[in-house]
Parts: sequence; structure tokens; C-alpha cells
Amino acid sequence: MLKTIVLAIEKEASHKIIRRHESQKPLGIAVTPEDRRILRELARPLAEIAALPVQQETKRLWARLNRLQAERPMIWLNDICWHELDVDGDLALTTSSPFCRRMEAGLRQTLYWWTRMPGDLVVDPIIYSPLAVDNSGIGLDVEEDTLASDARNDIVSHRYRPVIGGEEDVERIRIPTITHDENKSEADFAAYREIFDGVLTVEKRGTPSISFSPWDDIVPLMGGEEALLSLAMRPEFVHRLVERVLAAYLGALDQYESLNLLALNNTNVRIGSGAYGYTDELPGAGFEPGRVRSTNLWGNATAQIFSEVSPQMHEEFALAYERRWLARFGLAYYGCCEPLDRKMDLLRTVPNLRKISVSPWNDIGRMSEEINPEAGNPGGYARWEHDPNRRGHPPSRVPLMSRFGSPVQKILCSPVWFLRAHRAKTR
Repeated sequence: MLKTIVLAIEKEASHKIIRRHESQKPLGIAVTPEDRRILRELARPLAEIAALPVQQETKRLWARLNRLQAERPMIWLNDICWHELDVDGDLALTTSSPFCRRMEAGLRQTLYWWTRMPGDLVVDPIIYSPLAVDNSGIGLDVEEDTLASDARNDIVSHRYRPVIGGEEDVERIRIPTITHDENKSEADFAAYREIFDGVLTVEKRGTPSISFSPWDDIVPLMGGEEALLSLAMRPEFVHRLVERVLAAYLGALDQYESLNLLALNNTNVRIGSGAYGYTDELPGAGFEPGRVRSTNLWGNATAQIFSEVSPQMHEEFALAYERRWLARFGLAYYGCCEPLDRKMDLLRTVPNLRKISVSPWNDIGRMSEEINPEAGNPGGYARWEHDPNRRGHPPSRVPLMSRFGSPVQKILCSPVWFLRAHRAKTR
């Protein structure tokens, strides 16, 4: 059970359009007195941590960073392999129902994160009751075979069976229907409040972020090799396909807005491929409290499979569509694992772009010149992803901010090595 809950907790801030998100799956309310006791005992130390003055100072530093006025590089951990970390039982779930375990997993992971590897983690005295939102999907389902090396890990190998081959398959893609079960949302909210009354503040929350990565959607439906070959062999077909996927996303976004299901993400929310959205530039002028629109939010886009695709094809088959999505948002974050050091001229055409992902596959020297205002280039935001086992990183002795000349946040991906170092230091 923990395997699927970990996915829901850590990635709950980044919803998809092609299918229902894990955190949107309805769970029957089932809370025993023992469940309530366990959850309240976990919530008390979290509330004490949230009350520490350092939380407000860390929020201030994140906001300064996101305004491009950083005082120092910020550290954030990402894609934590929780299934490998429970060596002392602190992550073991003990409540009796999926409804309670979803809350318990989030509480235990936050406490573990803070005590072992906090970096610049922010802890709030709040627990969110997610709105009961449903998504009908886009009309096509992924067909695949999977292979797991560890039954506890939600990351598995995939072999996709293509369901998109011709024009008739593209025509099957439809705009999903988004619905909200208000009665379920209210019932869940009441249950959360009964559990945490007097310990944590309970707030209802809609969807703070919708991740736009159409090529991450297309590859499982079409196959990676066929998708890339089609860029050259069937360009008009690819354009019709991506246009159809974009229409599904924009149509769903319109429904999220009209149903008032969006939530602000200039808070303790993961933006794009990493770190917080704290900023005083959002929700922006004209914001109506209680009515969140996409223009009040960070947006994000990425085309990871385009790592070896030319800048010209990246523009034609990805950014030309992603730019239309990002235009709906107040600020934009672009990229994930794909190297972008040779494509910065393209990204400068995104008017609201604020964050850029700088993964280990970039030429770090080239990227530092591309985003360094002192070198005559427009200043940007470097998300510098660190993994000591990968090549391509500047030496640790080089000050990051002076190397890039721009604000930097340092992302530690799958940081088991960080935890091992912490344990060795504290022994």
C-alpha cells in the first residue's frame, strides 16, 4: 500500500490531464480511534517544527531566489526513494485504512525529511484536504508491460504497446471531462478536521499545478522510437497529434478554472521539476481571493525525450505548443532532465520564463555563459541538479552563484548518498 501512497504524496502538486491523478482517487472515510491517535501523535512534532522561526526565514530566502535576488544557493531534495530509506521503522505505516495511510505517509515523510536531510525544506502547520476532483481522461489508455526489480518501488520498467498509429487514433483523443464531487470534498474536510483539531490547521485545496509535458504523454501511447522517427518521416501527422493533445490540456484547464478547482502555488508547493514556488509576484494584480485562475500561478513545461533533437525540431514540435500553454500562466518554469544549453535562444522567446532546469546532461560551461547577465546575456534562473555519480558538474569547490552569475537552486535527486553522509557525520 505504501508504494502507491508515496507517489500520491510526493507528486501530488503536479497533476496530469490524460488521466486521474493518484491524489484524486476517492478513498472511503474510515478512521478508528487508534488511527486518530497515531495521526495526532505524528502531527504534534510537525506542528512544533513548523513553529520554528527558521521556517519564515527560509520562505523569505526562496522568495528572494525566485525574484532573481538570491542571497545564497538554495538546497532542495527531489524524487526521494522512500522505499529504500525505512531502515529503522520511522516510515512504516500503522494506520488501518487507505484514507488514513495517505495522511500518515505524508506526515512520516515530512518528519523524516526534516530530521535527516532538510536542506532548505519548509514545513507548514497545515494539512491539506484534497478536493474530490475526477478526470475522465483523453479517450486513450496506455497499454504496457512492466517489470519491477523491487516490489516496494513505484518506479518500474515499461514496455509500451502502441495505441496511436494512424490518423484515426489521433481523432480518438478528446478533451477530458473534469468534475467535482462537492459532497465528498466536504465529508473528507470534516474528517480531516476531526482528526487534527487543535494540532494542525486543515485547509481544502484544489489543484495547485498541472504539469504540461505532452511528449511524456505521447511516448507511452506511441512508443519512443516511433515518436522520434515520425518527427522526420510524418511531420504533419505529428503536428496534428500534438495539437490534439494541447487542445485536451487547454480544454481541461478551462474547466479547472470555471469550476474553481485551482489552488495557488506561490507557496509550499513543488514547481516544475523541483523546488518551491514562493514569490511575492504571484498571484499578481487583479487577483480575486477565492477564485484562482491560471494567470495567478506558476506554469511549467518540458520535453525530456527531445534531449538529442535539434533546436529547430524542438521549436517546431515542442516549444511552439508549449509556449501557448505557458502563456496562460503568470510565471513559467521550463525543463527537466533534457539538456537545454544549446537551446537557450528558443527559451528566451517565452516572455514569462523565470526558471530553467540545468540537468547533469548540459554542458555546464556553455549554460553558465548562456544565463549569465555579466556575459551580456539575459539573466535567468539555474536549477542545478546534483548527482555526484554523474559527469558534467562543475567542481564542488567552484561557488555556484559566481559560476552562473544567476540565482541557483541545487537539487539533490534520489539523495540516498546524502542520508548516508548525514548518518556517518552524526555517529
